[in-house]
Amino acid sequence: MRTNELMLYKNMEYGELLLDMTFLIENYENEYYNREDLRSLLFECVNALLELSVSHGFEGNLWHTYLTFLLASDENAYSTSCEIVGPVDGSINDIALQDFGVFKELFDYDFSRLEEILDVKCFSVLLDYQSINEGSKVFNKRIRDRICGLAKALGNAGSVGMFKNILTQFYKEFGVGKLGLHKAFRVEHPEEEGVQIVPITNIAHVHLDDLVGYEIAKKKLIDNTRAFVEGRRANNCLLYGDAGTGKSSSIKAILNQYYDQGLRMIEVYKHQFQDLNDVITQIKNRNYKFIIYMDDLSFEEFEIEYKYLKAVIEGGLEKKPNNVLIYATSNRRHLVRETFKDKADRDEELHTNDTVQEKLSLVARFGVTIYFGSPDKKEFQMIVKELAKQNGIKMPEQQLLLEANKWELTHGGLSGRTAQQFIDYLLGCQ
Repeated sequence: MRTNELMLYKNMEYGELLLDMTFLIENYENEYYNREDLRSLLFECVNALLELSVSHGFEGNLWHTYLTFLLASDENAYSTSCEIVGPVDGSINDIALQDFGVFKELFDYDFSRLEEILDVKCFSVLLDYQSINEGSKVFNKRIRDRICGLAKALGNAGSVGMFKNILTQFYKEFGVGKLGLHKAFRVEHPEEEGVQIVPITNIAHVHLDDLVGYEIAKKKLIDNTRAFVEGRRANNCLLYGDAGTGKSSSIKAILNQYYDQGLRMIEVYKHQFQDLNDVITQIKNRNYKFIIYMDDLSFEEFEIEYKYLKAVIEGGLEKKPNNVLIYATSNRRHLVRETFKDKADRDEELHTNDTVQEKLSLVARFGVTIYFGSPDKKEFQMIVKELAKQNGIKMPEQQLLLEANKWELTHGGLSGRTAQQFIDYLLGCQ
């Protein structure tokens, strides 16, 4: 095996297993090495392959899915150039073709002779592995299926050129690494490890068509996001209004709608605003479009985190990258809480308007503001009827609306959230 000749796909995460397997392939007939030591190393490799496959939900030919996982995860000069845009020109294609030739040999390798010499049968079992469940600690089913599907396609590739074309098309459609395979992320800051962008594997599959009403608000959100993913000028966006009206659900739906066009979302909490510059540094040179999402954004009068946010949005020396926007939801129109005490304090200030402008300037940096108000009685009933239809609830309309009215009186009032909770209650009673 020529893994030492790899130029792009080197020093890969989870690559230790590949090095051990390469050593076995090259030396299992070498009398210099103790046979029992080689057998022991093979069993360790099988254990590592099983553990990785179970944690990621892989099935089928686990050797192929492992190699495919390496190829789909490694962010290098070729893979990151091909994400979203597909095939690229230049000498890097010749280098990539050399690396893919090595991987093609690994895919095509016949382990029967190795098993015969080492007198084992453990590895052949892994070439048609049946998963015990569809769950995964790392990948959701959608990503797991894509990796397994790619593994089959690469395993059936008739030439190195075909192998390269299949993988390049995968990079174009789904991207590479954690930013390509996953759609949503959170920010973590482990001690002494710096700011890390961590995938969120369990995402609500809500779509804009599932959200009843608010057609004007949804259109403004869609128009701004479409312009962003298409590379046109777009604005930071603030969704504000009453609780339970679908602001957060609309943001999630936007992500699901435009994910396949390269949209990704990173959720950031208020206490993490000081990490925003580090987050942007990690994503600014990628081919994806990133929305930094801040849910339920508001500030008390004693909180100063909004000043970090203001500097990031607009005002720092470094220009915000074109592939980054900030979307936020809030129950407050002006985000920063003002009290009558502020007015009393202003009366004692020489320049009273400065205090007002300092607190309102944050909202001004969101170019698009969208209002989500509570529905009236008629709109609430329309939402209930549509949700009941979507969920297959069979109940006379008069009875349905009567029960819905009773529910909202004791469960938070008129809102889309209350309507959904009522529908969930009916589904639970069936």
